[in-house]
Amino acid sequence: MIKRRRFLNLTALLSATAVLPNVAFSEKNNEHQSSRLLAKRLKKGDTIGLIAPGYAVKANILEEIKETLKKMGFVPFHTDRIHGNHGYFSDTDKERAADLNDMFANTKVDAILCARGGYGCTRIMQMIDYENIKLNPKILIGFSDITALLNGIQKETGLITFHGPVGSTLNDDYSQQEFSSSLVHPKYPQVITNVTLEDEEMINDVEYERYTITSGQSTGKLVGGSLTLVNALIGTPHEIDFTDTIVCLEDVEEAPYRIDRMLTQLIEGPSFKNAKGIVFGVCAGCNSSSNSKSFTLKEVIMDRIAPLNIPAAYGMSFGHVPNNFTFPIGLNAHWDADKMTLKILEKAVL
Repeated sequence: MIKRRRFLNLTALLSATAVLPNVAFSEKNNEHQSSRLLAKRLKKGDTIGLIAPGYAVKANILEEIKETLKKMGFVPFHTDRIHGNHGYFSDTDKERAADLNDMFANTKVDAILCARGGYGCTRIMQMIDYENIKLNPKILIGFSDITALLNGIQKETGLITFHGPVGSTLNDDYSQQEFSSSLVHPKYPQVITNVTLEDEEMINDVEYERYTITSGQSTGKLVGGSLTLVNALIGTPHEIDFTDTIVCLEDVEEAPYRIDRMLTQLIEGPSFKNAKGIVFGVCAGCNSSSNSKSFTLKEVIMDRIAPLNIPAAYGMSFGHVPNNFTFPIGLNAHWDADKMTLKILEKAVL
């Protein structure tokens, strides 16, 4: 791990980043964030570093991820740490944190893609070298447990991170197209729309139903990801301030009462009621319950979210679904809950 440069103040930091090849952008944002960092966009031939900051990734899956990246025109890279198996983790907390820190410090690595999710990221938040990230801003992308890294790093450093596929889910045309539209060939404003559902099973699955909860449009900073992980950050230094934000939420395999409990915890918190909009992905596997008298997933979401009276809708294509679009954490976007479109208003990469 690179030794923290504690002697640097903000002025010195900005001066230093101006001459480093990976440091591309820093600007004043708003009262909720003092600075913003943008990483360089990806281009064909760039090296993408693979990490497993949570659960272990199987050897055959890792090889498939590498083949996918090669077909997309990138050069995959990983250290031996990704091969580890420490209980259900890919490696020890210390080694997983070191892998993340080293990927940011490695000048030959252009972006960082999490190979998979799975529990573990909240255990390494205090081991991350945030000063190193400020000096070497790079694209960081993933979802699920990676939600903690995306929002925590964005809050600590100002780096715009990306909620999108992990390596093991970057194997379909839609996900690759959206990945490219956000990180390789971005155009601003960028309008994100849902994938067209063609699978009959999904079309007939109530968990994939697309509906408006509260009509309207709003603009705010994008935050969020996995509902479970957003809740797990509560009470930590990386708890999300939802004031003036558009909150993106999704989850997987959680019973309706658990979704109810997590949403209630957010609503009763200090800032969730000050959000500007709510964008739900698909909560796959969250409509089932052993209790025959259970509320449905939709009933829970309508009951908890509608009273907030802010633009909200359910069924966007991100998170634990086969087709996963990419969006920036920390940038302003326009949300239309009726048309179910998300427009990224600002440059996310250089």
